[in-house]
Amino acid sequence: MNVKISTNAKFHAISFRESELAANMTEDLRNFLLPFLHNAVKNLILIMKDIQKIDSAAAMELLQIRNSFYENRASLVLCELQAPVKKIFDLDERYEGLQITPTRSEAADMVYLEEIEREMTE
Repeated sequence: MNVKISTNAKFHAISFRESELAANMTEDLRNFLLPFLHNAVKNLILIMKDIQKIDSAAAMELLQIRNSFYENRASLVLCELQAPVKKIFDLDERYEGLQITPTRSEAADMVYLEEIEREMTE
């Protein structure tokens, strides 16, 4: 999986350098993303501007990974989705649990807000 990672104090921003997320990539997605839950900085922003196509298995895997992050008091936010990918998520209510924002800046704001919410519930 071809990605670029940048990190700050609250999150890792991961830019996918792929044009498609396919079913045969689900194990790679899981194996790549879930270990971040063991880092000091657990939150992830997935920048998907290069992804032009996603199949249902990969989309469902992202939802399951997001749920794992949520259960472990961490954020996983998707941003910069292309229209064909956004349409997949918009057409199926199973994906309502995904945090999706139009821009990386809004994704960062979402992470910061979720961090504040978690701190208030401790």
